[in-house]
Amino acid sequence: MNFGTSIQTERIRDCDQTRRMLITFEQWEQEARRLLDPRSFSYAASGAGDESTIRANLESFQRWRIVPRILRDVADRDLSVKLFGQTFPFPVGFAPIGRQAMFHEQGEVASAKAAAILGIPFIQSMVSSYSLEKVADAQPSRWFHLFFGHDRDVLKSMVLRAERAGFSAIVPTLDRPEEGWRAQNLSLCVSPFMFRYGIGNFISDPIVRQKYGSTLTPQTMQYLTSNPHIRVEDFRFLRSITKLPIIVKGVLHPEDANMMINYGADGLIVSNHGGRHLDGAIAALEALPSIVDVAEDRVPVMFDSGVRCGADILKALALGAKMVFIGRPYLYGLTIAGETGVRHVIENMVADFDLNLGMAGLKHISDLQPSILSRNS
Repeated sequence: MNFGTSIQTERIRDCDQTRRMLITFEQWEQEARRLLDPRSFSYAASGAGDESTIRANLESFQRWRIVPRILRDVADRDLSVKLFGQTFPFPVGFAPIGRQAMFHEQGEVASAKAAAILGIPFIQSMVSSYSLEKVADAQPSRWFHLFFGHDRDVLKSMVLRAERAGFSAIVPTLDRPEEGWRAQNLSLCVSPFMFRYGIGNFISDPIVRQKYGSTLTPQTMQYLTSNPHIRVEDFRFLRSITKLPIIVKGVLHPEDANMMINYGADGLIVSNHGGRHLDGAIAALEALPSIVDVAEDRVPVMFDSGVRCGADILKALALGAKMVFIGRPYLYGLTIAGETGVRHVIENMVADFDLNLGMAGLKHISDLQPSILSRNS
């Protein structure tokens, strides 16, 4: 039995037992809104400015429509993908989300455990609630996400800790030199730097303690996680201090993609951070084909931003992504039911994707090509 059919059967059995079922993104989001205080929900759900980038991400998926084929044996489907020497059962991973203890007391540990059960990559945010060492105990397929702050000593310390803890890749965000204009958050007096939930990696870092002490102010956290002076030399520094694969997150321009590959990036994630930082940015899905073209299979191109269902996963893969990372949906699952909620959200999305793959007349994710899509104006 294929994964999608198996999960659908399980969910139907749960319904027969009169259990309340949350299946769609809208249901998970609505329930998370009900459970969270307005400030926490705003931090999770809101975007930059008037949130036009969030809308653009969602609308871009609707512009691409699937053109299914018929009479093709799709009984035995294969969703596995090989990246950086590892084989994963699904082409889906967990995008980095910080401060997860705002949403559930177990935070990143619960999310990482769900990822481990599913056997897919978990990208731990630099501004996580729990230290990278604690999360490492929960998840074998772990990648570590970095923001570039002003202090290279701290950056190097974080990278070396990630190496010692067994992380298998470094994922720097290079296109967010500062926090974007978050109008909804500002109206509720919400600032990410005011939360104590995102300091797990900092209070456990020996260099941070040595240079900044044990009490981290919002100003110190901003100094250590944002840097408007970021430039090419900063990436070269990162490349010089680790032999781990470096997967650059936040690439939207083909010239930047080519530059990063030439400077030694091992992978790219096409992303606008779910519309959280730059209002009016191009939809990530619209940028994906040009990034895939310029990469020319020199490095794997991956994707996040605006993924809400299995059809979205299929479309991103068809346009050239090797893996699709999920953000807000799993955060809402964490809010509602911890590790179990996270796992259910991802299982639902992968099952939806698997069934859509078969309905489109395809058996393997390698069969996904732009030709199975039609673009509406």
